[in-house]
Amino acid sequence: MTTDRPPLPPFTRETAARKVRAAEDAWNTRDPHRVALAYSEDSVWRNRDTFLTGRPAIVEFLTAKWAREHEYALRKELWAFNGNRIAVRFRYESHDAAGQWWRSYGNELWEFDEHGLMTRREASINDVAIAESDRRIRGPRSVQ
Repeated sequence: MTTDRPPLPPFTRETAARKVRAAEDAWNTRDPHRVALAYSEDSVWRNRDTFLTGRPAIVEFLTAKWAREHEYALRKELWAFNGNRIAVRFRYESHDAAGQWWRSYGNELWEFDEHGLMTRREASINDVAIAESDRRIRGPRSVQ
């Protein structure tokens, strides 16, 4: 039996924005197991040039990501929505093991099943090296 992950589609502006904020909050925990629970068991991802399927692959991918992206902090914004789909733009900052800070910008396309689990995630991302003094994102967004 699948447990529902509200809000459920079809999305309204309000429920789509809540779904985006919930994703941001979860990703900012940097807990791969927690994040993976938002995806269907057979979720399909494209992340840059990496293609993967299923929760175990998502956990493995996120574990490696956050092992190399130190002090990761993310912001997501609703771009568009329709039915069971949401488009998001995002930016995040982190530094590598050598101390170089990066700001990454991107767009994600999300598709959900009737239980509110994401079945498809496609992410296009670009990275820009920044100085530590140029950081704009410092930790999770404050609670509203």
